[in-house]
Amino acid sequence: MTETSDTRSAAGAAQEPPRSRLQRLMRFVPLTAPVLLWAVPCWVLLYTGQHWPFSVTVTGTVLCALGLVTMPLAMVRGHGRRQQDGAAIVGDSLLGAVWVLFTWSVLLGVLLRLALALGGVGGGQDRARIVTWAVLGTTAVLLVWGYVEARRLPRVRRLDVRLPRLGAGLDGIRVALITDTHYGPLDRARWSARVCETVNSLDADLVCHTGDIADGTAERRRAQAAPLGTVRAALGRVYVTGNHEYYSEAQGWVDLMDELGWEPLRNRHVLLERGGDTLVVAGVDDVTAESSGLAGHRAHLAGALDGADPGLPVLLLAHQPKFIDRAAAHGVDLQLSGHTHGGQIWPFHYLVRLDQPARAGLSRHGARTLLYTSRGTGFWGPPFRVFAPSEITLLVLRSPQ
Repeated sequence: MTETSDTRSAAGAAQEPPRSRLQRLMRFVPLTAPVLLWAVPCWVLLYTGQHWPFSVTVTGTVLCALGLVTMPLAMVRGHGRRQQDGAAIVGDSLLGAVWVLFTWSVLLGVLLRLALALGGVGGGQDRARIVTWAVLGTTAVLLVWGYVEARRLPRVRRLDVRLPRLGAGLDGIRVALITDTHYGPLDRARWSARVCETVNSLDADLVCHTGDIADGTAERRRAQAAPLGTVRAALGRVYVTGNHEYYSEAQGWVDLMDELGWEPLRNRHVLLERGGDTLVVAGVDDVTAESSGLAGHRAHLAGALDGADPGLPVLLLAHQPKFIDRAAAHGVDLQLSGHTHGGQIWPFHYLVRLDQPARAGLSRHGARTLLYTSRGTGFWGPPFRVFAPSEITLLVLRSPQ
């Protein structure tokens, strides 16, 4: 790869887009969500006609109350200034567990109860108790399965992507994508090494990491990130920041990735050449970079493409899929993103679509621009993945010639 541009100044960058509906909604979530998440299952499982023995009702209620108090306190201690990994594990696990419990309390509390009533199964107490056991059983199965899915080695997803402007000399070029590794409170150094071994087995020409390397500073998570230095690529390894870097001293992560041999594409581009043809590989800081207050950090696509031949095809790395509007306006051929985790725990999938134009997979935006959104290689927070498996992606770029 040939370096062609440096990080550009903030001058002339696009203004930050207005706050989305999801962002406005999220202002009220810390106040109401914990109460709803714990109160609804408590009511459905204990107080809707089950007539449990008094000791069972009291024990269940106390457990829900303890969860309601413990979960936010543990998350504050784990993800706030204290950064206590043990507290983060407790808080994140409780969040994932109660989200699944809440979801199936609502679904089975309505649909299964209705089906039992229409089928004339038992009396009111019997139906209520069947719903309770069904909810608890479904939740337990999904949490065990979701934990295994979150901790397993990601599956490799392979697909061909045809780019009309790609030269014949670059036909078949192999691009490996990892993203959202989220090294964090649960030590995943061995998992990280296995991920890198899998990437190396793909014989990629270019390897990309589109951000959210970790939760925590580079110094704190160095041991988990260190295997990234073993990744091999014929033509280069490139990286852009995600929003979580800006919660954890982003410049430290940029410096560490540079130290590990990755090329940080901070509003700049490099040229990838093969067979007499050229591909522009550009990258931008995450869209949250400007609000972080770090000098020189912002998403600046014009700066990233400054000096590039407009006739050449462009591969853009941008952490969040919603950057695609700017990419399409600049005629980018293919944008690679992560951020969504594919929803991570169903049915959070549907909330993701309130904030992002795509949840996972390949999509077209405008006349030319394609977007590939990865479900992510790791997981954030709750150590569960339910109906949203992780992935390592191998994209084979195809020329029309």
